[in-house]
Amino acid sequence: MKMTGNTIFITGGGTGIGQGLAKAFHALGNQVIIAGRRQAPLMETTEACPGMAYHEIDIRDPASIGRVAAWLVKHHAQVNVLINNAGIMGGDKSGGVMDDFRTVAMVETNLLGPIRMTSALIEHLKTKPSAAVVNVTSGLAFTPLAHSAVYSATKAALHSWTLSLRVRLKGSSVRVLELAPPWVQTEAAGGVGNPRAMPLDAFIEETMEKFPTGADEILVDRVRRLRDNPGPDEWVFVQEFNSRQ
Repeated sequence: MKMTGNTIFITGGGTGIGQGLAKAFHALGNQVIIAGRRQAPLMETTEACPGMAYHEIDIRDPASIGRVAAWLVKHHAQVNVLINNAGIMGGDKSGGVMDDFRTVAMVETNLLGPIRMTSALIEHLKTKPSAAVVNVTSGLAFTPLAHSAVYSATKAALHSWTLSLRVRLKGSSVRVLELAPPWVQTEAAGGVGNPRAMPLDAFIEETMEKFPTGADEILVDRVRRLRDNPGPDEWVFVQEFNSRQ
């Protein structure tokens, strides 16, 4: 993926990893548009980055996605990069009675949101000579965290869908990338101030170094042990990983 000369649309861009990516790409001279549910962090982010734009979006609502996609194509017709970053994380009671509202919200946000957002923009992206879709998954897509079972499952599903999308877009102008973070010190991941989580600035810095390498998966070193686990004996590591949480 080229690092300059892009018009980049980032969902969940007002806080956390999305905000970090937005600021980093903005600093390289790209036109960046961020989106999210809450106006206040979107405004704060764009005010700190003159030239950056924002639009509110409810990534759970197909109608909202459609309206924002139409607005993008009309007002930022050069958009050539979509970063599907918006997501929610939380614990659940798998193995017991599940909270259906929380389960549905997580599936709609983390899985259906990226699928719908990509669908709304993909034909436009195909018209650009150099385009990309970047899906933000997680190290937990490969090694699940039992007390966040639904979150882990949505990220595993998004990883699978990303692989299929890459197959379907092979030969087009659209590259399909996957960014799989480890535990990062963000509010959404509950890692703020936790020394076991990767500092956000360090994560963004290493991630931006990985983007130009040509790899389909953007993996900081800290997440590789989770990414490399799936295989015939993956259950052994899954048990070990969860016993330490």
